[in-house]
Amino acid sequence: MVIAPMLLDGTLIQLLFLLGFMVFMVMLFQRAHIPASIAYLLVGVLLGAHTAGPVISEGYIHKIAEFGIVFLLFTIGLRFSWQQIYQLRHTILGLGTAQVGLTTLLVALLLWAMGVASVVAFVIGAVFAQSSTTIISKQLLEQGEDQSRHGRLGISLSVFQDITAVPFIIVIPVLGVAMAQDIASTLGMALFKAVLATALVVLVGRYLLRHLFHRVSSSDSAELFTLTVLLVCLAAAWLTQSLGLSMAFGAFLAGMVMGETEFKLQVEAAIRPFRDVLLGIFFVSIGMLLDPMLLPEIGHIALAGALLLLLIKIVLVTALVLATGVALETAFRTGLILAVGGEFGFALLALALEGGTLDSRSSQIILTSVLLSMMLAVFLIRYNLQLSRFVVGRWIGQAAVSSEPFDDIEQHGLQQHVVIAGFGRIGQGVAQFLQKEQVPYIGLDLDAARVKNARLADVPVFYADSTDPDTLIAVGLAKARLLVISHEDLSAALTTLRHARTLHPDLPVIVRTRDESHVAELRQAGATEVIPETIEAGMMLTSHVLLMLNVPARRVNQLVQEQRINRYQLLRQQFRGSADLLKTQQQEQLKAVLLAEGSPAIDQSLQMLDLAQYGIQLTELVRAHNRIEQPSLDMVLQENDVLVLFGSAEALEQASLVLTHRLAAD
Repeated sequence: MVIAPMLLDGTLIQLLFLLGFMVFMVMLFQRAHIPASIAYLLVGVLLGAHTAGPVISEGYIHKIAEFGIVFLLFTIGLRFSWQQIYQLRHTILGLGTAQVGLTTLLVALLLWAMGVASVVAFVIGAVFAQSSTTIISKQLLEQGEDQSRHGRLGISLSVFQDITAVPFIIVIPVLGVAMAQDIASTLGMALFKAVLATALVVLVGRYLLRHLFHRVSSSDSAELFTLTVLLVCLAAAWLTQSLGLSMAFGAFLAGMVMGETEFKLQVEAAIRPFRDVLLGIFFVSIGMLLDPMLLPEIGHIALAGALLLLLIKIVLVTALVLATGVALETAFRTGLILAVGGEFGFALLALALEGGTLDSRSSQIILTSVLLSMMLAVFLIRYNLQLSRFVVGRWIGQAAVSSEPFDDIEQHGLQQHVVIAGFGRIGQGVAQFLQKEQVPYIGLDLDAARVKNARLADVPVFYADSTDPDTLIAVGLAKARLLVISHEDLSAALTTLRHARTLHPDLPVIVRTRDESHVAELRQAGATEVIPETIEAGMMLTSHVLLMLNVPARRVNQLVQEQRINRYQLLRQQFRGSADLLKTQQQEQLKAVLLAEGSPAIDQSLQMLDLAQYGIQLTELVRAHNRIEQPSLDMVLQENDVLVLFGSAEALEQASLVLTHRLAAD
């Protein structure tokens, strides 16, 4: 007796049942240490129309699932700057084209030799050539390997595959029908649209997004910030969709634009909850496509197809990456990552079915093969290091196996650095001394005005929340040398300490507090040193920082004595944020002034400019990202130079008006 599936009535009932079942399955799979993506796929199979029991309507599920890919590609874009893409252009374009083309060709030739029709063999080859950006990036993000060398290669090539899917989407429906020139014309138009979309997103983003987020962040409203992130992501997705391209492509472009701003860490934190939930629904929608009733008939063929897919892609990708001069272990790990089948393959499969190229039985075999490869590949990705060392070690000996699980930190310059949580008065004082000793550091702060002013002076500070564990991961806390919590928010300090101890249990942590009342609590939470407030406390904090970084004690004492003689001038030199405007306007501070086009200071020497007449002094000059301390008076100023000035707020405002030509304009 066959039990027919039962369609649940009511959208709310279906949604509640779906979410409840997802929660139950994910909890069950997590207890068994099985990736959540497998649980979501199984939920889709069990709640799909092809199995007995409750059934969820697939229509709105597939529509919602699209946004999971959109938000995922937006997150990926945040982690890929245009400079990175340019540096990897030869590797990505060469490897990406070779991987897609050779995989399609090898699979097609193999199937054709087995008697499969050439058109069908080509379609199957194109489906097998795709890799799941969703699974790859999500799994690597969870493992903290998304910025490793093999992780960047895997994600970059999978994203490139998504772009190459566009020609396949155009070609497959017209196979055997259109003339070659028609196909070429259609492909040319698709390429033109992709270039146009890229230009529009990049131009609009670079000239508007930074200013928009400065205004939004200055409101100190987390709700408004999140709404703005959603608006930007979905607007870019709509733009590319309206041009006939995928929404995910637009989201990826928008993410890359935002990734070049100081807001990228907080943007990622805002989008993450939406991304994770909708990605789960995406995997559910994929599981709904499978018909388990056909498994007894086609299961052995589908399993053979899945193993063939995995084997061909592992060997092919490893060989291609190895040919570029990459270490064997990294090449093999990249092959394991890219072995998975891809969701864009399902889109190609649907087009082939619609055009009559494939019959339903063949499509189920291919679908099942890709799904099986996804399930198996999750484990290949999770254990890629162990598998690579086992296989490569057996092949050429353990001595040839490299040890670069964290090469992402070194390649990005984030090694043995200092993380400063809170870039106010004390945090900037610490940063000044670190800069003098040429110790790399990264600052985190939630005052948008302060961050904007400091970054104008080429200071490495980001608008980000240090209480977010993903933020700490992104700034390389696991490879940091020291963490300094210099703000006075006790609750935030305790939260940051908790996450820091999880990510790096042995990391020295210095915490600043207003008074001695919370010293014991902070020490118990994991602080190595707790320094009370006041300017002298700032000097003590700086002394501890330098000593922990193995700066000689004599040098530390010399620096401290110099600052005491100069009335702590270095600690008093700081950029002011919006919260500081309530304080006295006579308090001395730092201000960065950009000499834009039209400034009367351009082509003048510092001696001619005579900044002393305004009661201020020049502490630094930033030119083309090079910081020049105490520049000579005969230095001639150029357009786009940044002057870092020190003085009272009133004097700084007067000098700024003159330097930016606003008085002359009046």
